[in-house]
Amino acid sequence: MRLNLSTQIPTLLDCGDDPGDMSAEQAHSAMQLHLDCTVDMCRVRRRARATLVDSGRCVLDNRALQ
Repeated sequence: MRLNLSTQIPTLLDCGDDPGDMSAEQAHSAMQLHLDCTVDMCRVRRRARATLVDSGRCVLDNRALQ
């Protein structure tokens, strides 16, 4: 599987930087890139998860909503 990193790469690499708006495809790539991160500690993974949830591509378990 190829990562779609057509968004600005530096903003996807640093967990402390909010990458801003991204497409669902970019969010999927960001989730893969930050696989070992948690949404509590990583702004990229947090934004990517929100993008996927908002687009309907990811449905969170009730435990993730608490």
